[in-house]
Amino acid sequence: MDRFRDPADLLAVLGDWMTGRGPLYRKLAAALRHAVQDGALLPGDRLPSERDLAGLLAVSRSTVVAAYDQLRSEGLVDSRQGSGTRVTERPGTPRPDGRVRGGTATPIFQRLIDGPGDLISLAFATEPAVDGLQECLLDLVRDDLPALTSDTGYHPRGLPVLLEALAERFTAMGLPTSTDQLLVTTGATQALVLAAQLYLRPGATVIVESPSWAGCLDVFRASGATLKGIPLDEEGMDVGALGKALADSPAALVYVTPTFHNPTGTLMSASRRRRIAEIAHRHEVPVLEDIAYAARLRDEQFPAPLAAFAHGAEVLTVGSLAKVVWVGLRIGWIRAPAAITERLARLKALADLGSPVLDQALAARLLPRLTELSQERAPALRRRLEHLCAQLSKGLPEWRWRVPDGGSALWVDLSGVDAQVFAQVALRHGVEVVPGAAMDPSGAHDSFLRVPYTFEEETLTELVHRLRGAWADLRGHGPAAVAAPQGG
Repeated sequence: MDRFRDPADLLAVLGDWMTGRGPLYRKLAAALRHAVQDGALLPGDRLPSERDLAGLLAVSRSTVVAAYDQLRSEGLVDSRQGSGTRVTERPGTPRPDGRVRGGTATPIFQRLIDGPGDLISLAFATEPAVDGLQECLLDLVRDDLPALTSDTGYHPRGLPVLLEALAERFTAMGLPTSTDQLLVTTGATQALVLAAQLYLRPGATVIVESPSWAGCLDVFRASGATLKGIPLDEEGMDVGALGKALADSPAALVYVTPTFHNPTGTLMSASRRRRIAEIAHRHEVPVLEDIAYAARLRDEQFPAPLAAFAHGAEVLTVGSLAKVVWVGLRIGWIRAPAAITERLARLKALADLGSPVLDQALAARLLPRLTELSQERAPALRRRLEHLCAQLSKGLPEWRWRVPDGGSALWVDLSGVDAQVFAQVALRHGVEVVPGAAMDPSGAHDSFLRVPYTFEEETLTELVHRLRGAWADLRGHGPAAVAAPQGG
């Protein structure tokens, strides 16, 4: 079976190939050459046709023809009538252990690996650390460091003082919690990975929101799971569609992001949380709720976590400090029934024997102030959202979006234009976007993209300027042309 029968599957391999200097065909050839040498493209892999790849990359067909010609001249690919263009049967670059390198990442994880470069990357919505973090760290070093460094350092479940702070916070949120129901993780992503290890086997079905956060979908896919998307309305996951999906076939897990949904920014209502818990209980399927995305725009009271409405349903709740405090403080947690937490703790111990103790101690100091810190950030986040909306309304009036309830990004509809094609044009204008199809297990929402508003206003203005240039390029000129290469 051809791995790249769908040309879109090649995008993660190519990355930001359009950046830098030189003719487009040479940059495309260089990206494909690197993929072959790195093992991301394997011997025998069939590449898309010149026409299909040109359409996806928003370049002229002659650009792809010239790139393939260059690779053929180097012996990296060959083309045969009826079988297309394939990577030649040459060995990949070996690792020190003798294995061939390979594997790809979505644009989100790939951007972390490659670094931002000169692009404005929309792959992540991040902000600098909160103002009080440095003072809190200095207080920790002054007051607690001697006791912490004389400790064994091994706390697979989590530092006791942090577990106690988490239990108090969950209880204050309307979800009574004891420390034996909690596990500290190295960020929310590890919590998702541990839950996937516990519940998922190859071929298992995970029900997710459609759209959903691409990084989380990757975690479930890595476990060999099949994803089934459920649409959203203004209150969250559609309970009618959820009930029908579970009645039609069993699922191993239901994954939701109620506060706030990523990428739409929807705040799930309390009644919707209750209904999802009831449906999950009826069909005996566990629910994994992710509330790590809880960046607020206003001073408002959130509904209690979905687990507060469980009434017999098995609900796991994931959170972290990343969005409120700093993404560099890699402390997350998972709250679950005590028996489930025990099993997760064993998986955690196998993974790393416990998260860093100093980070946990710092998190314990910050946790009682989490609501206050979130409220302090809200006015600046709201100003940036308003600025971005004003700039988009002025510069790109064809685009459509719903103002989010919270979170860190707009979910923008490009009025029917394929966001994967637009993404390639945007790269030429210095912007990396994540097409909506990457956030939908079915590949739908292909005319959407996620636009974070966590940048400073000056950067947001420049971002819209670049996006406007890319939009004009795509709508006004079509695919970019390339001059045919001269000589060899």
